[in-house]
Amino acid sequence: MKFNYDLIVIGGGSAGLTSAGIGASFGAKTAMIEGHRLGGDCTWTGCVPSKAILHVAKLINDSRKAGEFTFEKDVSKVNFKKVIEYIHRTREEIYHDADRPEIYEDMGIDVIQGYGSFRDSHTIEIKKNDGSSSIITGKKIIIAAGSKARVFPIDGLDSIEYLTNETLFELKNQPKHLAILGGGPIGVEMAQAFNRLGTKVTVIEMAPRIMPRDSEYLTTILQSKLEEEGVHVLTDSKLVKVLKNKKEINLEIDKKGEFQTLSATHLLVATGRAPNVDKLGLENAGIAYTKAGITVNDNCRTNKGHIYAVGDITGRYAFTHMAEHMAKIASTNALLKFPQKMDLKHIPWATFTEPELAHVGASEVELTKKGISYQVYRFPYTKVDRALTEDAPTGWIRIYAKPFSGKILGADVLGVSAGEIISEYALAMKNGLSLKKIADTIHPYPTYGLAARRGADQWYVQQQRPWITKLIQKIFGYRGQVNEFDPEKIL
Repeated sequence: MKFNYDLIVIGGGSAGLTSAGIGASFGAKTAMIEGHRLGGDCTWTGCVPSKAILHVAKLINDSRKAGEFTFEKDVSKVNFKKVIEYIHRTREEIYHDADRPEIYEDMGIDVIQGYGSFRDSHTIEIKKNDGSSSIITGKKIIIAAGSKARVFPIDGLDSIEYLTNETLFELKNQPKHLAILGGGPIGVEMAQAFNRLGTKVTVIEMAPRIMPRDSEYLTTILQSKLEEEGVHVLTDSKLVKVLKNKKEINLEIDKKGEFQTLSATHLLVATGRAPNVDKLGLENAGIAYTKAGITVNDNCRTNKGHIYAVGDITGRYAFTHMAEHMAKIASTNALLKFPQKMDLKHIPWATFTEPELAHVGASEVELTKKGISYQVYRFPYTKVDRALTEDAPTGWIRIYAKPFSGKILGADVLGVSAGEIISEYALAMKNGLSLKKIADTIHPYPTYGLAARRGADQWYVQQQRPWITKLIQKIFGYRGQVNEFDPEKIL
């Protein structure tokens, strides 16, 4: 059968852009189909706008702190219109620099505006906004259709204009009281951002703590930090009913069987992501999927050998960096037939609150459940000189590694630049570098990168034993003090 294209990519978000770009670099005749603007959730409603508003909120918060060192301590009211304008301007700049169609068309990619769905396993129908449609065929197909905000059924929710990440950054007026349903990454980031902008914020989380996928020890510290800043956090709490009351919203909350009513002006639903599987015509191609997403193996291949799925549509890892990683795996497997698998052992993530919270590898809970022996190597930000000079002593580095070899099994970091620090541990894990190797590597002073080395230094500290010291003394005739081993000691 003769196909129109060697590769068809459905979706022009992070995963789709990467897939199409790699396809073109391999010399494949490539088409990329996107119903909205290229860039997807990351550029327009996710990573970029959320980090932009966090940046503005940090500037405002820092200016308030700076009042301690100036004669004028008052900070003028936040101009919310300019905040939104900055977010929109930043999105457009990134789109123009990296996402606009001309960039990919110059690579030889046919960028097609419209919504793609399967007619059969090689045929895609493209429907455009003007009602017209067209048909194309592809030898290989990569589905990168992304996800949308997941909204669970709640009594009365449909009676109000609730917010999701898809509408939050289109607000024209600043909320007076923002209730946030969900204490995950999106929820806590926006809680801190809007609180710092001057909005009253309440977070409602069903779990016993916020950020349940991250270290309990560190999330407890982060929650305390948010509460110190003024964010009200309700854990073990379920939103059961929503009522519209003139200019406010009444939220009925069940907290361990005790009911309370919370009034807010706005409600942000931040309860996760749902894959966009509904309108793809997957049944026509015989592609296996569930409500959780399209089923793929570790090669990103579906049950149809020539069709792959990557990114949020698979429901596996809702991270931009993971979407790009999966796109590389799928494109290479599809076009070069060079077998590659996803790296599932070294997946890092970061939440960009202040302080940041980051993780890579196995958690303490996972290691304990699997019966794997490990040692925790800890280092506090109170001993990071750069953090002290910047008045940012809140945080910890926690590394889980083999006691003898120093092989890193996982790590959690809470603190300034945690996302950068976790990247160093991810690189070490990927390439088999032990804590000893990190500790023996020169890092510039004073940097947050040095904190990564100081955390690794604790492996050396834990190797100290009185009998080793005594043996060295005997061999070399030294006469100094023999220190007792203290497993809690941090140097």
